[in-house]
Order: sequence, then structure tokens, then C-alpha cells
Amino acid sequence: MVITNNVNIPSDEELTVQEVNLSGVVLRAASFHLGKYCEDANNEFMLCRRELNDPRKCLDEGKAVTNCSLEFFRKVKSSCFREFTDFYNCIDKSSPSYEFEPCRKTQKIFDQCMIDNLNLERPPYGYFCEVKIVDSARPKPEPPKKPVYSDFTPGLPEDAPKPPAKYGGRQIQN
Repeated sequence: MVITNNVNIPSDEELTVQEVNLSGVVLRAASFHLGKYCEDANNEFMLCRRELNDPRKCLDEGKAVTNCSLEFFRKVKSSCFREFTDFYNCIDKSSPSYEFEPCRKTQKIFDQCMIDNLNLERPPYGYFCEVKIVDSARPKPEPPKKPVYSDFTPGLPEDAPKPPAKYGGRQIQN
């Protein structure tokens, strides 16, 4: 990809952030609770990416999502570590495709621990597919301007005579 000097590339310091260094099965086991816990930060990040269409302008929102994830896993470790470990080990060892179905008993124990200690209920299936309105503190971006061409041909005025189609139209005639 070719870029010009006008493109501002973030520095390494701006891009460096502590990573959520966990395996896929751990993230999958925590996915419902993590998604609910970090919903606001994630929605703000996705809204920024969609509206601005430039990932460089959404670095702070991305860092907020990462920090929220780290905070979530610290809380799980301090309050539901044993239950969560049992749950993700069950998912890891019970199914080659990491399915939840063989581990419903350990899931129920983990879910109850999350409710008791973190007051975080597992969202129902389909919750993340629902349409939600995000109230953002960021100002709404300006809509893109239509390009203006020098050789633009204006259309016919609305009161111009319109002869009937030479070979008939597609409209149904009575």
C-alpha cells in the first residue's frame, strides 16, 4: 500500500497497550459475561469505527475495551476463579469444537457465582443481536459531502415535456 506524507501514523507508544493474554477457550467460556460487562465500551468502539471509518481515530476507544476486558478477568479471578477454571477446562476437554452443551452443570455453577459475587447475570441467547441505540459523548460526524464535478450536466427540469416511451413502458396500462 502506498501512502503519502500527509498520512499520520500513530507512534509505538500510542499503539502499545497491555494485551489480554488468554487462550481461545478461556475467552469463549467468558464470552457472554465479558460481552455484557464491557458492552458500553465495545459499543462505543464499534460506533467510532463505523462512523469515522478510520481505526487511527478510535485508538482510545479500543484501549478502553482492552482495559475493560482486563478488569473483568481480574474480577473473575478474584471472586470466581475455581468455578471459571472448572468451566473452561470442561469446555476444553469435552468437545473438539469447544461446545457449551457437555458442560451445562459447570456453566450453571459459574453463572451462579457471577450473579452472587459480581451481580452479573448471563445474558439470554440473542441478546447481542438485538438492536440498541448507543448514546455517545462523541460529536456526530458530518455526513460526507457529494462530489462536485466541473463538467456536471444538469438534469431536465420537472416541467419539461416527457414524450411517451417509443416502444411502450413497463408500467401496466389499463
